[in-house]
Amino acid sequence: MGAVTIERPTRTTKLTKQSVRAGLGTAYRLSRRVFAALGQRDVLITVVLVGILIASAIGVVSSVHTNRGLFNELSQLQGERDGYQREWSQLLLEQSALSAHGRIEHLAAEQLNLVVPGKQDIVLVQLPAQVSQ
Repeated sequence: MGAVTIERPTRTTKLTKQSVRAGLGTAYRLSRRVFAALGQRDVLITVVLVGILIASAIGVVSSVHTNRGLFNELSQLQGERDGYQREWSQLLLEQSALSAHGRIEHLAAEQLNLVVPGKQDIVLVQLPAQVSQ
């Protein structure tokens, strides 16, 4: 079996001019009290401090959001830097391999038919004597 609850019927009141005037009078008196209290020095200082606190909190949130965005950008840029560093290291290795003396000598002999001269093929040329003026 389900539980059954019996609710009391709600009373609806009709708005009359008198009840509206009474409500407006109450609201007016309450707002005068609030504004009178705001004129007091302690309340005014408290309101100003609350405003400064809210502005500070918004500043902190904005600062943290900016910091996170910049940190993500920094991480991305560091990843790019590491990739460029790897590529530079590979290019240096490739350059040293391509410029090795043995490889150059081999390519010169193979493609250009160049050979290392023997002792008998080496000719020493003497410098002419300098003429004094």
